[in-house]
Formats: sequence, C-alpha cells, structure tokens
Amino acid sequence: MKSSSVVIVTNNRYRLQGRFHRQSPHAPIRDADHGWKLVGVTNPRDMTYLHSYGAEAPFFESLSQGRLMAACCNHAGCELEGTVYMPFRIHCPGCLERNGLVDLTETARTSARIHTFMVCERAGAFSTLDRPIRFINIEFDGVSTILMSYLSVGNPLIGLKVVPIFRTREPTYTILDLSWVVAGTPVAALPGGFSF
Repeated sequence: MKSSSVVIVTNNRYRLQGRFHRQSPHAPIRDADHGWKLVGVTNPRDMTYLHSYGAEAPFFESLSQGRLMAACCNHAGCELEGTVYMPFRIHCPGCLERNGLVDLTETARTSARIHTFMVCERAGAFSTLDRPIRFINIEFDGVSTILMSYLSVGNPLIGLKVVPIFRTREPTYTILDLSWVVAGTPVAALPGGFSF
C-alpha cells in the first residue's frame, strides 16, 4: 500500500505530514452469541510509531539500491581488526569503536551458500511472506558471522549456492527488501519488484 504520508527531519526533530492511518469510527460491535445485540462501537486512535535506524540507516538504504553493505572493524591494534560482520554491526565487539562500511554485494553474489535452513508452513499474525517460508542462514567467504534471511525461489539445501535479490522497485526500507534465490535462477522467476 502506497502512503501519501511523509516523515522528514528538520532542526533535529521529526516532522510528520499527511495521514498515516485509515480509520473506521463508530462501526458497531455486535454480540453474535446473543442475537447480534449492540455491545459497543469502534473508536480508533491515531498512533504512528517512528522507528529510527540510526547508524544502521546505510544498510537499509543500500538494499533499496541493490547493494549489500556489511560492517568491518578497521581500528589498528584491535584484535578483531579486519573482521567483517553481516548482519550489520554498528560497533566492534572487541574495541567498541564504530565499524566502517564494506560493500559485500559481489562477495555475496559469488560465495553465498546456505549454512542451514528451516521451512515454516505457518506464519505469525503480521507475516507478509508467502508460505511456506524458507528461512535460510547464509555464510559468505571472509565474513565471520552468519546472516538469517529467506529464500524466495528454489528449495533450500545445506551448502547450496544462493545469490541475493533486492526489492529496488517500491522498497520498504526494511530487511524484507533483501531475499535470496538459488544460483542460476532466471530474472523472469524473481518475485515482483525484485532484481539481481
């Protein structure tokens, strides 16, 4: 659903413009067990949650541009210097300094493989993913951590080579803008809005 609402930051403050919710005030609430008697009405409230990405914003922005950014400690003297983290970590767990950015897109395209997986036939209340959901843990060459995501096309197998796809058309700016397909999947088989 496309929103006509906008949130911008000016003078270090969030500024909201437009409407963020559709409301249906005064819809009757009826008791189906007792002759459909009126027991109340709906009284919706406007509530908008603002979720700030902070230092993780470059990661989510990059997904909308078809890139996969990772974090890397580049502080001389740190025992973890050169360690690459995906999922993205703001600070190095060794020296607690801020990590730098590393473009992991090409590494993911050439070396990503399934470490393990889980197939879920049922989803939570607000899941927007098609079922069955094929959750996969992905490992990359030269990366010290494992990323959890989901496989859009293909059947998961441990060790199977996968490649990232990105929702670059109408991105959500969430982790759902990143998915994976089995290596060799044709462009025509990608879900709507996604590209390599």
